[in-house]
Amino acid sequence: MAEDKKQDAVALLKADHRKVEELFEAFESAKGDGRKQKIALEICLELTVHAKIEEEIFYPACEGKIEEDMLKEAYVEHDSAKVLIAEIEAGSPDDDFYDAKVKVLSEQIEHHVEEEEMRMEGMFSQARKAGLDMDALGDQLRARKEELIAEYKANGLPKPETTTLLEATV
Repeated sequence: MAEDKKQDAVALLKADHRKVEELFEAFESAKGDGRKQKIALEICLELTVHAKIEEEIFYPACEGKIEEDMLKEAYVEHDSAKVLIAEIEAGSPDDDFYDAKVKVLSEQIEHHVEEEEMRMEGMFSQARKAGLDMDALGDQLRARKEELIAEYKANGLPKPETTTLLEATV
C-alpha cells in the first residue's frame, strides 16, 4: 500500500483500470455460479468507486483544460456502465443474460479505458499537458476512494446516479 500512496492521479486511475481488466479476465475463466457472482460484484464495486472519484474529482479538474467532447463522452460512457452495473448487481448467474451483461460491460470499459489512456490525444495525456497538479489530484482521489470503499462495503452500492440527461429517458 505504501507504493499506492505515491501514485499521482493518472497512475492511480490506470492501476484501477488494470485491476478491473484482471477481474474481467477472472470472470471469463471462472467456474461455478458462486465464483462468477463474487467476481462480478467485485467488478461492480471497483467500477462504481472508480466512476465516482473520476466524476467528483478528476473530470471537474479537467473541465476547460481538455477537449470538451471527450469529457462529455466519458460522462455518457459512465452512465451507460452504471445501467449495466445495476442490472448485474440485481441479477444472478442464473439469469439468461447475466454473462452477456458482464461481457458487454467489459467491452464498454475497454473502450472507455482506451480513450482515457490513448497516447498523445487521450484524456490523461491532455490533462498532463494542461499542467494539472497530478500529485494533489492523486491524493484527493486516493482519500475519496478509501472513503467510498469503506462506505460501500458497509452499506452496499448505491442506486446508480447518472450524470447526464440519460436519467430522464431511463
